[in-house]
Amino acid sequence: MKVFRFLHLVRPANIYKSSFLKAVAEFQTESRDLDIDGQALERDFSSYVSRVRGWAFGKNLLPGYVPESVYWLVDGKRYIGKVSVRHRLIPHLRKIGGHIGYEIRPSQRRRGYGTMILRLALLKARQLGIKRALVTCDETNIGSRKIIEANGGILENAVAMGRGQPKKLRFWIKNY
Repeated sequence: MKVFRFLHLVRPANIYKSSFLKAVAEFQTESRDLDIDGQALERDFSSYVSRVRGWAFGKNLLPGYVPESVYWLVDGKRYIGKVSVRHRLIPHLRKIGGHIGYEIRPSQRRRGYGTMILRLALLKARQLGIKRALVTCDETNIGSRKIIEANGGILENAVAMGRGQPKKLRFWIKNY
C-alpha cells in the first residue's frame, strides 16, 4: 500500500474552496454532480459548507434523509474526495445505500485513495457506534468492489435495480 503522509479527513471547510470547485468540474465532465451549480458555489461557498456540516446534526436534511457526517479527504489544501457516514439505516439505505458512501475525484483515482478513504470512514463510523457497516456499489464498479473487499467487506447479496441498471452489491464490514 502506498504511504500517505499528509492525507486526512476533515469536515468541509472554506479553505478547500478552489480545489473542491475544480473537483466538481471534473465530476461534471463525467455527467455526475450535474445538480451542483458551480457558479452559485463560487459566489457563496460558505453557505454550502454550513449546510453540509449541518447534516451531521439533522439540520438541512431533505425529506427521507438521515443524519450523516460528511468528510473530505485532503492532502494539504488539495481536495481528493468525499465520504459520507450515515448515522443509521432506513429501509432504502439498508437495501441499496448503506452506511458509507464515498467518491474520489476523477484525476486522483487509481492511486489508493479509495481504499484509504473507506478505511478512515470506518474509524468515523466506529466512533458513532456502528459495529457492522453496510457498504454498497454497482456490480459494474470493479474498482469500488476491490476497495470494499480490501477493507474487509463480505458480499451478502446483489439487489436488482430498475430495468437496464446494474445490480447493487451489498457488503458488510465488521467494524469493532
